[in-house]
Amino acid sequence: MTLSVGNASSARIVGIGTALGERVVTNEDLSEMVDTSDEWIIERTGIKQRNIGGTTAGLAARAGTAAMEVAGVDPSSIDMLILATTTPDRCVPASSSRVQEALGLDCGAMDVNAACSGFVYSLVAGHGMIAMGHERVLVIGAEVLSRITDWNDRATCILFADGSGAAVLERSEQGSDLLGWHVASDGSMEEQLYCEHDGYIQMAGQAVFKKAVLVMEESARQSMKQAGLTADDIDVVVPHQANVRIVETACKRLRIPYEKAAMVIERTGNTSSASIPLALDDAVRSGRINEGDNVLLVGFGAGMTSASALLRWSGAPARAF
Repeated sequence: MTLSVGNASSARIVGIGTALGERVVTNEDLSEMVDTSDEWIIERTGIKQRNIGGTTAGLAARAGTAAMEVAGVDPSSIDMLILATTTPDRCVPASSSRVQEALGLDCGAMDVNAACSGFVYSLVAGHGMIAMGHERVLVIGAEVLSRITDWNDRATCILFADGSGAAVLERSEQGSDLLGWHVASDGSMEEQLYCEHDGYIQMAGQAVFKKAVLVMEESARQSMKQAGLTADDIDVVVPHQANVRIVETACKRLRIPYEKAAMVIERTGNTSSASIPLALDDAVRSGRINEGDNVLLVGFGAGMTSASALLRWSGAPARAF
């Protein structure tokens, strides 16, 4: 079931920022570790390089700092921190507590684990919290997937990477940028993509591919329906950066030209909950997204979760940190 806050939240994104792991790992680097090649990886995934290194809290703090600086807000003005991550630095406490301390925040803080859908889940939750009275919410997606990746498994090590993206949400008198949203989960798909404690990511690639395309399509259609818009009204799609083929197929099923998709996977790989804000940041900084554009965020993740949010872009700036 989908519940709607409609425009009641009266919140807008006023700043975004990102951070990547310190070390660049190219396809050529991986070809020296496992039986693969640059051509093989690009053909199947669209990835040419990825960044690894750092901690979840450290990457989150860097992106959060950038987003607050761009928004021109003081840490003391943040009422809530929501950290989307599937790779917390510790089992206990939540990594958001560590990020809160690093950023000098004096507010509530919590982790959200919806895997690669986590940032959109958290963005929707942040709008809801502003609808209930908060003035500003900092939403961050951060991952250190290199820590749970088996670097001897060529099926997975070519995909995953480390990074973070953040957005500052602020109460607005001009109405909300959130026109429609949808979140869902299909627990029957749990065994197709998972990681045990102290283990490595396990993935049934073909099963995930087929289901991912369907849940992305369904979620996007639900958000468009709630917003009263059609595929023709979408100016830019910001998808989860999992695999170029998945995005191409989902766009085709939605009848949205692939050229409208904001893609950074070539440079960043799959960074789970960080991938959508990383692509959003890049699209804003490059001028692909402009004030008044209808922007569709959509993704899927382990669980299998799915999520989408349709935004009327309010002109928020972005800067990599």
